[in-house]
Amino acid sequence: MAHTRRKNRCRQCEDTVVCADNLGFMRSLGDGSCDLIYADPPFNSNRRVARADRSSPGFDDRHAGGLDGYLSFLRPRLTEMRRLLSSRGLLCVHLDWRTVHYVKVMLDELFGVKQFLNEIIWAYRSGGRPAPWFARKHDTLLLYAKHTGKHTFNRLRGGAYRTRDLRLTPDGRPYKSTRKGPIEFHPDGPAVSDVWDIPFMSTVSKERTDYPTQKPQVLLERIVLAASNEGDLVADFFCGSGTTLVVAKRLKRRWLGVDINPEAIAISKRRLAEAKTEQ
Repeated sequence: MAHTRRKNRCRQCEDTVVCADNLGFMRSLGDGSCDLIYADPPFNSNRRVARADRSSPGFDDRHAGGLDGYLSFLRPRLTEMRRLLSSRGLLCVHLDWRTVHYVKVMLDELFGVKQFLNEIIWAYRSGGRPAPWFARKHDTLLLYAKHTGKHTFNRLRGGAYRTRDLRLTPDGRPYKSTRKGPIEFHPDGPAVSDVWDIPFMSTVSKERTDYPTQKPQVLLERIVLAASNEGDLVADFFCGSGTTLVVAKRLKRRWLGVDINPEAIAISKRRLAEAKTEQ
């Protein structure tokens, strides 16, 4: 009976965004109810993260106990995310240099090393003060499957081939002549690898809400397209300004967002009301 109630609760929460503590909320949902979970938790920056215009306090990214306290905060939430994934589901955890190595070890324990698929590097261009080390201009996305081999994966292509002397067949397919004969290449471009060169949003971007740590839609679009299909449930339990939800709605996925910050929920709801589904 309890399991039935948990399933019904999940159905009621589709295509919605909720202001709540994500741990308690996730525990109310049924097993295997999400097909893709994108998690962009606080980065343990040990500071209060404010809006760019300082109009509100943003959120507090300080954790009692330092790194150990942060990992203790994250572990039960990642445990619940694993439970919530469907048999073909994927979890994408977005972190930076501060904690990614520690969380990778934790995820290997929770999922099993064989369920690890990718360490994706999001390389971006942005300003910053000079420092006596190489500029830190990337984040890391850790991709895990609930069951490797059963998971959803749609190969993405784009960009230009780096191979020299490419020619085109009469029907427009690129190829290169070799001693062993012609080698044809895919007309849609090379397969996307695990290094993503995607610029950070500019200060004048139409997407920008001034909510701290907002991610560009093109980044989430790549994740959603590769790791889910139309009609799948895409969940973001640290949804912030709602970028994941906006992209999921536009790409005809069901969506579910949770954040403990009322300001984040208000921004997400406004953006979702303005978002259009692709025809």
